[in-house]
Amino acid sequence: MLQRHVIDAATAQPTAGTPATPDDIASPDKTASPDNPGGPDSPAANRRATLAILALAIGGFAIGTGEFVSMGLLPNIADGIQISIPQAGHVISAYALGVMVGAPLIAAFGARLPRKRLLWWLMAAFALGNLASALAPSYSTLLAARFLSGLPHGAFFGIGALVGASLVPPNRRAWAVSMMLAGLTVANVVGVPLTTLIGQQWGWRWPYGLVGVLGMLTLAAVLLWIPARPAEPGLTMRTELSALRHGQVWLALLTGTVGFGGMFATYSYITPTMTTLAHVSATAVTGLLAVYGVGMTVGVLLGGRLADRSLMPSLYGGLLATAAVLFGFGYAVRTVPGAILAVFVFGITGSVLVPILQTRLMDVAREGQSLAAALNHSTLNLANALGAWIGGLVLDHGLGYEWPSRVGALLALAGLAIALLSGRLEARTAARPGCTPTRLAPR
Repeated sequence: MLQRHVIDAATAQPTAGTPATPDDIASPDKTASPDNPGGPDSPAANRRATLAILALAIGGFAIGTGEFVSMGLLPNIADGIQISIPQAGHVISAYALGVMVGAPLIAAFGARLPRKRLLWWLMAAFALGNLASALAPSYSTLLAARFLSGLPHGAFFGIGALVGASLVPPNRRAWAVSMMLAGLTVANVVGVPLTTLIGQQWGWRWPYGLVGVLGMLTLAAVLLWIPARPAEPGLTMRTELSALRHGQVWLALLTGTVGFGGMFATYSYITPTMTTLAHVSATAVTGLLAVYGVGMTVGVLLGGRLADRSLMPSLYGGLLATAAVLFGFGYAVRTVPGAILAVFVFGITGSVLVPILQTRLMDVAREGQSLAAALNHSTLNLANALGAWIGGLVLDHGLGYEWPSRVGALLALAGLAIALLSGRLEARTAARPGCTPTRLAPR
């Protein structure tokens, strides 16, 4: 039988079969009223939730800047340590592999820790890794530092998504997730273009040092604004790992890995693509990165709303739109106006899928939500590593910079096929007697 848990949005009380959370135990009456000013809809509660989500968004801004600035500085990194641009792409892959490894391990081993404490330690490790990247004396040490920087990435977003979703009503959980992720997308509007410009003018090491400083600012925000709550009783590494027993979890992860691989095959080489096809200067690429960031911000906010309304159709439509945009990307960027439009739409279609997939994993993971939420970012960064590798492979074989996006479109279509299979299997399961598909409330 398909077993999930539901919360009645009208009463905000757990239904039968839903284990009580620490918040339920602490606040049996969660309805806002003059006698209960601390209810979830009171001004004070809304203010606390807003500040907590802001702290998570600041962390997202730091992580987004640190992750994507490498893509805008590949030529500078290559020149600085005397390697080729495809070799410099391995710096991106090293970070992505760190995310892939760190997210499941940290989420599983940290299951018994209070989430505020875990978020603080994760951001401390992120800040340290980026400061080490700025000081790396060689290619091998830079790869190691980028791997270290990536370790806390997925767990921070995964645990942060659960924290944000727990602070709002269940019907706004995808919105809360999208607001946290907006920090990552705003990084592509402000953080990435600015640090890319600094790296081009002063050297590629400076951006990593600045990201380390942003990480330390996030430490303060987490300490001040994230509510302190005890670790949930009964949560262990075993309960988190139980998510991996469900086939729908694996299908969702595979959808993200394959579907996003095409996006990263294109974006990993965005700077040489624009300088070669659109004939713009490397400095002008920073403006295009800002346009991409605006598109990402629009996409992630749109994705949160779509996920709350109609989850699976939104996933199908997002993957199909991504494939269409990637097929036409190499043609569109041959002029400056075409490049601006293509980069903007590319940002929308790629990021709209992030909150949709995050919510999908929270639905199908059942009792292993922390691990599943973190694994979403593992798969995205596995897609990052896969995309950077495929893009470099295409370029190493002598094909032009218009080809990584064309190969990426095929990956997006493959992701769509996996998502359709997932939806079909779920529909068959739900049609069995006694099985009622519902949505899992975030812990």
